[in-house]
Amino acid sequence: MPRGPKGEHRPADVNARAVMIGKIVTGELEDTVPSPEDQGKNPAAVALGRMGGAARAAGLSKKRRKEIAKNAAAKRWAK
Repeated sequence: MPRGPKGEHRPADVNARAVMIGKIVTGELEDTVPSPEDQGKNPAAVALGRMGGAARAAGLSKKRRKEIAKNAAAKRWAK
């Protein structure tokens, strides 16, 4: 079944999807994306996860980042 950008279920059938969009537009159905806190996740952990990649990159040297990038490129092209 197709999923939206946040993993929500969407109808696979074209007609069912059109009906769903019509209901959202008319206000019959609310199309909200739940926040991580609404899903029962720890807000502090969510905040740390958002800054994870930037924090990791700041802690790496230029040489190490280059090694990681070369390895990633080699893995991608090896397929």
